[in-house]
Amino acid sequence: MLKTAVIGLGDISSIHILAIQANPFVELCAVCDVEEGLKDSVPGAKFYKYYQEMIEAEAVDCVHICLPHHLHYPVAKYCIEQGVHVFQEKPLGLNTEEGLALVKLEEDNKHIRLCVCLQNRFNESFEKLQKLIDSGEYGKVIGVKGLVTWSRPSSYYEMKQWRGKMAHAGGGVMINQALHTLDLMQLIGGEMVSLKGEVSRLLDYEIEVEDTAIANITFESGARGLFFATIANADNDSVELQVLLENGKLTIKDSILFCIDEAGKMERLAEDAKLPGSKFYYGASHAKLINAFYESIASDTQAYVHARDAVPSLKMIEAIQKSSQRNKAIFMEGQYNGKS
Repeated sequence: MLKTAVIGLGDISSIHILAIQANPFVELCAVCDVEEGLKDSVPGAKFYKYYQEMIEAEAVDCVHICLPHHLHYPVAKYCIEQGVHVFQEKPLGLNTEEGLALVKLEEDNKHIRLCVCLQNRFNESFEKLQKLIDSGEYGKVIGVKGLVTWSRPSSYYEMKQWRGKMAHAGGGVMINQALHTLDLMQLIGGEMVSLKGEVSRLLDYEIEVEDTAIANITFESGARGLFFATIANADNDSVELQVLLENGKLTIKDSILFCIDEAGKMERLAEDAKLPGSKFYYGASHAKLINAFYESIASDTQAYVHARDAVPSLKMIEAIQKSSQRNKAIFMEGQYNGKS
């Protein structure tokens, strides 16, 4: 049985904890957070304030990192250097530079797994979408559209002020809410040649990061991409991912994959499992990816989301930010294409 610990007991940690506790081959032995008021929040797990002390005392095999973005790189680096497998909440790092440093750490420590939580790759709707595209049944991809229209009140940033600071978050809506959509778009479109984008703050919040972003993307295949994300909507609407192909249109909306053929006929093809409660829009594929991570350790396979897979979405975010600053298209460097 693998001994596992969770570092950081913020909002997303509960989803990780539930998935760990449901896995019969994993023991959640400890948790860690600087807020000592959370000491009794996870029954059965020993509480630590400092992750270094926890790792040394518990001799854990794996950790889940659920921390603010600026802590992802230093904590993951420390854990890997201690010989501990890492399941890292997105993003991989604060920026591409940190992301590439973690890629090198994973590649230099081949016995260690660094899995990044890009769990929407495991949604039933997206898995079916990928199979249909790969089959060639509908011809080649012509366009990819990703829309994220969510809502966040000012209290979202006031309660956890790191979210609104560029040095601590690395961005706003793109890295916090829409990174998964960018990841799926580049998986479908393939290598990116260039993009032109704009970021803005539509809301009257005291933050440094963007609340709205848009980009036009050109892929090497000739396909075009349109990305739009905002937290200025009145509610958390369904994420929409649409793929235009030569012989049809595939759309994921409301967690359901639909196909519209050349005759205009709509067919329902797949539907995602959903989380109960108000966080339904997170999707329910965390457990699928977490279980795949532990299976890769137990069976010594590479079937998980590697650090290199998480680099393209970070590059997209930085390119959109730079394009907005310079008011011109940014040409991409294609070191990683997001696929293992």
